Amino acid sequence: MNLIDLVEGKQFKKDRDSFKVGDTVKIHVIIREGSKERIQVFRGDMIAKRGSGLGATFTVRKISFGIGVERVFPLHSKMIKKIEVVRHGKVRRAKLYYLRELKGKAARLKEQR
Repeated sequence: MNLIDLVEGKQFKKDRDSFKVGDTVKIHVIIREGSKERIQVFRGDMIAKRGSGLGATFTVRKISFGIGVERVFPLHSKMIKKIEVVRHGKVRRAKLYYLRELKGKAARLKEQR
């Protein structure tokens, strides 16, 4: 085991692999404003996962006031307090970029049973 693996091993979050692409998730993000901290929830569909190790990221997309908003989160970030899975979507793709062109009911994902 080399030195990089030792340093990275301390920063891994063990509870972050319980979701997959297609799931609707709530990400509780710590927002710092001056000396104050608060938690803001970002809820949307997970459309992509990439990378491995500490550099792994995932992309979440939501519709806010009729406009699509995507946010890329580092998987092992200290700014993420908690990740909740609201529902599991039934998908057959690894990346759901096609949702960017869809609107309304067409952009919904079927729920996995």
